[in-house]
Amino acid sequence: MELEIIEKRENPLLNRTEIKFRVKHQGEKTPERELVKNDLAEMLKVNKSLIIIDYIRPGFGMAISSGYAKVYKSMEDAKRVEPSYILKRNKFGEAKEEKAEEVKEETKEGKKTEVTEEKTEEMKKEEVKEEEKGGNP
Repeated sequence: MELEIIEKRENPLLNRTEIKFRVKHQGEKTPERELVKNDLAEMLKVNKSLIIIDYIRPGFGMAISSGYAKVYKSMEDAKRVEPSYILKRNKFGEAKEEKAEEVKEETKEGKKTEVTEEKTEEMKKEEVKEEEKGGNP
C-alpha cells in the first residue's frame, strides 16, 4: 500500500487541516480506515486519534483509491464539528465508550436469548398441535 497526499489545506475556522489523498493498493483490497489513518499519522507526524477519514473511494477497475481526511487540533473541535455517524465510523474516542456499550450489549443479549427460547418452545407446541389436526407438512 502506497499513500500519496494530493492536496493539503488549512482550515483555521474549524481548527483542522483538510487532506485529499490517493492510495495505490496493487493486488490488495481497498485499505481499511485504520491502515490509512496510521500511514497519515506517520506522514504528518500527528496523533492518529485526531484524524477523521471522511471517505475512501476505489477507482473503477483500478487498484487506486482516493479519499478525504481531516486532521483536527483537538478532540473537542472534532466532536463539535463532525456528525455523530462519522465519529462512530472512525471509532473516534471509543476507548471510554467501549466499556459502557459492552455492559448494555450484555444485558440486551441476555434478554433476547430468554425471549427467543420461550418463542421456540411455543412454536414447537403449535407444530405438534397442527400435526395432530392433520395440517400440511
